Amino acid sequence: MSALLQTPEPLIGSLGRRHFIGGAAGGGFALALGWPDSADAAEAPKYGAYGMPNGVVENPLVFVAIADDGTVTITCHRAEMGQGVRTGVPMIVADELEADWARVRVVQAPGDEPRYGNQDTDGSRTTRHFFMPMRRCGAAARQMLESAAAAHWGVPVAEVVARKHQLLHKPSGRSLGFGEVARAAAALPVPASADIRLKTPAEFRYIGKGKLPIVDGFDITTGRAVFGMDVVFPDLLFAVVARSPVYGGTLKRHDARAALKVPGVVKVVEIKGSGIPSAFEPLPGVAVVATTTWAAMKGREALVLEWDDGPNAGYSSDTYRATMSEAAAKPGKLIRKTGDVEAAFQAAAKVVKAEYYMPHLTQAPMEPPVATARLKDGQLELWGPFQSPQAVRGGVAKRLGLGADKVTVNVTLLGGGFGRKSKGDFASEAALVAQQTEGRPVKLVWTRDDDLHHSYYHTVSVEHLEAGLDAKGKPTAWLHRSVGPTLMALFMPDPKLESPIELGMGLTNVPFAVPNLRIENPEAAAHVRVGWYRAVSNLPHAFAIQSFVAELAHAAGRDPKDFLLELLGPPRQMDPRDLNDSWNHGEDPTAYPIDIARLRRVTTTVAKKAGWGRALAKGRGLGIAAHYSFTTYVAAVVEVAVNAQGDLTIPRVDIAIDCGAIVNPERLRSQMEGACMMGIGNALGSEVTFSKGRAQQHNFDGYEVLRMSAAPKRIEVHMLGGDYSAPLGGAGEPGVPPIAPALCNAIFAATGKRIRNLPIKGQLRA
Repeated sequence: MSALLQTPEPLIGSLGRRHFIGGAAGGGFALALGWPDSADAAEAPKYGAYGMPNGVVENPLVFVAIADDGTVTITCHRAEMGQGVRTGVPMIVADELEADWARVRVVQAPGDEPRYGNQDTDGSRTTRHFFMPMRRCGAAARQMLESAAAAHWGVPVAEVVARKHQLLHKPSGRSLGFGEVARAAAALPVPASADIRLKTPAEFRYIGKGKLPIVDGFDITTGRAVFGMDVVFPDLLFAVVARSPVYGGTLKRHDARAALKVPGVVKVVEIKGSGIPSAFEPLPGVAVVATTTWAAMKGREALVLEWDDGPNAGYSSDTYRATMSEAAAKPGKLIRKTGDVEAAFQAAAKVVKAEYYMPHLTQAPMEPPVATARLKDGQLELWGPFQSPQAVRGGVAKRLGLGADKVTVNVTLLGGGFGRKSKGDFASEAALVAQQTEGRPVKLVWTRDDDLHHSYYHTVSVEHLEAGLDAKGKPTAWLHRSVGPTLMALFMPDPKLESPIELGMGLTNVPFAVPNLRIENPEAAAHVRVGWYRAVSNLPHAFAIQSFVAELAHAAGRDPKDFLLELLGPPRQMDPRDLNDSWNHGEDPTAYPIDIARLRRVTTTVAKKAGWGRALAKGRGLGIAAHYSFTTYVAAVVEVAVNAQGDLTIPRVDIAIDCGAIVNPERLRSQMEGACMMGIGNALGSEVTFSKGRAQQHNFDGYEVLRMSAAPKRIEVHMLGGDYSAPLGGAGEPGVPPIAPALCNAIFAATGKRIRNLPIKGQLRA
């Protein structure tokens, strides 16, 4: 089995705050960095809301070990799903350590919050939250190696420098390998916080340089990489689950006799799932366990099931759309207010109104949820594509009545995640089935149909906007009502208002310099499992706001780019605490003011790079949009071509991003390219609809992700960079929100047709 799946060897042991220890690693003595042990609990890091180490820089979350042979082993505590974290996290440590990348080995951390801190790989947080702790980790190890080499030679440590896996004595030219002094370094105290010497950016070997080989690149391209679906054991069983077709439904009865007669079926297990709210618990269902996936699926087909569909049996997308529109037409809970909007509307020369709709979306990763579980001798072990392994560990332990120390969670590569695999329901299903398989491992598989029918769906939404323009076309009033089921419906009974987290994603923190502004949140109930999806509530908010800006520009007879810049107003910094925008920042939200100069900069940059204002042929158009999310600034220009039959092609997309200092340029570029593809796919054809509480899409023929034929012919990413001493921004999600509005604005420029309802599908042929 791949080393990726093996629980990392005990490189750390119990670490005191001021010392390294030795341990077996790669056949030699190890120099290791890690958390303090329980004896040092008083000095242990105090976690913030999202697991940021607070104040203890000597013992950051990422572990590093150096063996006798010089091999450097770095443990990655976050999940790899294509974003490059298994390269990005270790490369920061390796750079400060002065390690030769060819001699670095990366191992994946199991789910273990006491040891690693928060392991949630979501919220575009990993690099920006752990950049400095990982740098300090590598720098501390480098200094200890330098001190050990100086002691070996009997020279001042100032005369020793680490360079590419060697310790060099500058006056004499003598050198030692890292492995030669690892034992001696292990006995030295960890440098105090104030004594850790970080490199200057000019000294970086890997950070900001790009072109570093991807850790798993060779294995992925040659088919050797182990994803959750690839986990195998000689005596492996397989399981699939028949779940309630309606959220909140319950199982009245089931008859398994026919299923048990299917060749290969060995067992049928009822899963006592959760009701409403479900959180991350399994849905009620019946699992069929077999010797092959095919036998399990055929056995599921043979089950006789009777369901009580519960309170959401009548849920219909069409009916609910009308319900949300009715709510948006009336005042809702006041969220933010500046000036007097009603008086400004009365005085306006023109009032423009529009309503925008975004449907339910689903993450639809190419690898559906899957988990392998084995319960033997009171010990449960799990393998799977988990975005939040420590949550899986805690949730499964609670579900099975085990201590957390009896549960081991191994993280494979993820074949896509987008938020779906941060929920551990599928892991709990596997664990519950494993209770009934007498010590044999069981792989619980979701089909594409399962994934589309039982997802944690991105919320459906209606956004109602009104704006007043004066006689010169300048905006004087802004009203926004946002209606949509809240994420909190997962955890609370029947909440009807969006949470502060959702409101702070492009709604309450709208960065416009309008003298009269009012933002409201009318009520909306949830009828499906609502969950987070890449960029979360930024998607509907950005689509509506940036589309409406273009509509206002047209109503005012202005250029959309110039109008957007005017609406942003002069360069200034806005305090996120005043705008309910501090949830995602880390320890100190004041370190992340919303900087309008940066938002203006990405807007003007992308317009220039895209050739904004150039002459275009008939049927062609450019659209622009800009959005701030996850402490990052992104603007996009989309160019479209639409023929007389309504066929749409996208010749080019330009994206400008300012996420502060850039750690891995190639991965940042790929994240923006992927975000562009996802944003366009969402806009063109992605939609989950419901009838009688049941999802109507079964596979990619119904739920359309972006087809190669519809993809942009060219994507240009313009990375603006920044200061390494300033807080970093996120990269995984911020590229998605501006794409759909830029695309729809381009369609209007090309055709005169305004797209207010997503997905676009056949609207251009109407």
